[in-house]
Amino acid sequence: MAWDLIFWVVCFFINIALLASSFYQLLSLSDLEADHLNPFEASTRINSIVLPEFLLQGFLCISFLLTWHWFMFLFTLPIAAYHLMLYLNQKHLLDVTEIFRDLNTEKKYRFIKLAVYLLLFTVVLFSTLQLGGCPIKQ
Repeated sequence: MAWDLIFWVVCFFINIALLASSFYQLLSLSDLEADHLNPFEASTRINSIVLPEFLLQGFLCISFLLTWHWFMFLFTLPIAAYHLMLYLNQKHLLDVTEIFRDLNTEKKYRFIKLAVYLLLFTVVLFSTLQLGGCPIKQ
């Protein structure tokens, strides 16, 4: 029981880090679109946190698999597989010279990731509160 609670609390903090990373990337792209950042600064900011985000997402997916949380594993598997595909094809970093051409696509991709991370946050938060002895229990 205690290990399960510790696991969900760790997943909660990892999920907060993923949400913050996705929001930061989206904010940088919006600043680039509004001409508050130049393309070099925006791509440098985003590229510096892409690999840690991929590693955190992969760790979260593998930890769900190893702890037999099948629904959560299957929920996080498509994003982890897409991140792996981007990394293996070496398309995970933004190119400074083509950032304006890919701006709308990158923003849509980050909005979708943000929505998925928010849904994952809701499920992880509910699981953490349910195991933590919250008085909201049924």
